[in-house]
Amino acid sequence: MAGILQNESKYYSLSTEGEFHKEQVTSFAEIWECQRTGAKSLHAKIQFLPGDVISPIDAKEYVEKPNYLSVQVSEQKHILLDPVFLQYINHSCDPNTFFDTTNMKVICLKKINIGEAMTFFYPSTEWSMAQGFNCLCGSEKCLRTIQGAKHLSSEVLKEYKLSDHIQKKLSL
Repeated sequence: MAGILQNESKYYSLSTEGEFHKEQVTSFAEIWECQRTGAKSLHAKIQFLPGDVISPIDAKEYVEKPNYLSVQVSEQKHILLDPVFLQYINHSCDPNTFFDTTNMKVICLKKINIGEAMTFFYPSTEWSMAQGFNCLCGSEKCLRTIQGAKHLSSEVLKEYKLSDHIQKKLSL
């Protein structure tokens, strides 16, 4: 579906204003659901520092065709995440986590305070996304259109920590 962009705003919170339903899913994180939009995001219950391992990653299931919930872990493999709550780590063009798909861990990139949403840069794991979208992350670094690493310049990508399989494709 390259070239087709969808505004997936229901998958991430647009602001911290309004009421949120909060569900603790582990000792270190909770899912916040915005009552106004239905958007869900994963928020820290403890402080994380750069280099901290936030969570191991496992494959709940391998999928034949990537979708908006899958994560690319190698050139040809996409998984649904286990633990499932990791799917609520939403995209940001200025992320605070990294999905290390070689060592299967979520790593903290910069300090995450209690209550702060955890985010990652989708093109760091996705070469060409099944569903591109118009980004509404609001960061100064916002790229506006997210479709995967294939669709970004090497100048942009050098600003991000990238999975080994993405780095390999860029060096070909």
